[in-house]
Amino acid sequence: MTRRHQAALAGTAVVTAVAGILRYATSAGVVPFAAAAVALAGLAYLVAFGTEQVGARYGPAVTGFMQSTLGNLPEFFIVIFALSAGETVVAQTSIIGSLFANALLVLGLVIVVGARSADDGLMSFKVRLPMDTATLLLVAVFIIVITGLSAGSSDKASAHIETIDAIGAGCVLFVYAAWIRSYLRSDTGPATDVPHGSTLPLPIGLGVLAAAGTGSAFVSDWFIHALDPAIRTLGISKAFAGLVIVAIAGNAVENFTGLVLARKRNFDLAISVVKNSVAQIAAFLFPALVLVSLAFAHTLTFQLAPVYIGAMLLTAIAVWQITGDGEATEFEGWALVSLYVILATFALYE
Repeated sequence: MTRRHQAALAGTAVVTAVAGILRYATSAGVVPFAAAAVALAGLAYLVAFGTEQVGARYGPAVTGFMQSTLGNLPEFFIVIFALSAGETVVAQTSIIGSLFANALLVLGLVIVVGARSADDGLMSFKVRLPMDTATLLLVAVFIIVITGLSAGSSDKASAHIETIDAIGAGCVLFVYAAWIRSYLRSDTGPATDVPHGSTLPLPIGLGVLAAAGTGSAFVSDWFIHALDPAIRTLGISKAFAGLVIVAIAGNAVENFTGLVLARKRNFDLAISVVKNSVAQIAAFLFPALVLVSLAFAHTLTFQLAPVYIGAMLLTAIAVWQITGDGEATEFEGWALVSLYVILATFALYE
């Protein structure tokens, strides 16, 4: 383990301890909220590091899937604690915010960095994952669109949205399971950019992942506890908090790892990390949480505000258009980032 990683481990431990002290020793507010957000980002970094170490033994498909799964742990816990606290707006917007953040902001920045690091200014990668992600996004968007149309038109089916969405969630999960089984089998061997001799022993790498994942559960609880007082103090809407602040804090893994991999010209793995996260949020995390929420007093459904339904559909089209041919230029990356900024600005005034 390098000195940089040791410093990151120590720093994350300190920030997490401070966030825990602020959670129980002071009243909720902006400072405890900020401390919990920084701690989440630090834990996400450790997840990225641990996954990179474990993933050095596998190819880009397995490693990208592993990184995305563990990287989405903070988001999963945030939504669970938000639902238990009755914060359904935060729970729902944080999920779709994570999708928008990864599909537009993170992917866009990864493309910008990747295109700039490429000799010819063109970031090239395998086309299968981008196309598969587009398909999974469209499957997820289908249930979101018809749920919104049904609720908006107040037809007979709108009285049974919870049941319909539960069945729809099961169908989306089945499609995701069918995809991931074949996708992981397509792996072609180790492809991570870990310098020779720097790989940690497997038990230690797994230990880092376990510790970071456990810490994420606690910090997510502290984060949600301080969220409501913080947004009242800052004067922002819950939609903006969930769509932007919670989403970015909960997806720090993809923010950091994807950019580093793109800068190192490991384009296939960079795209794998980000695209796996997009596919997983849309076709696994969202439907899984819809089913899990049935155990709570406040349930989660696919019913979104019309503007977010439109944004989801257009995001799926934009991602397919820009990455479906297996190459992307810098301006296409900035186009995705611009779409995210426009959406975040809209959410600010919600």
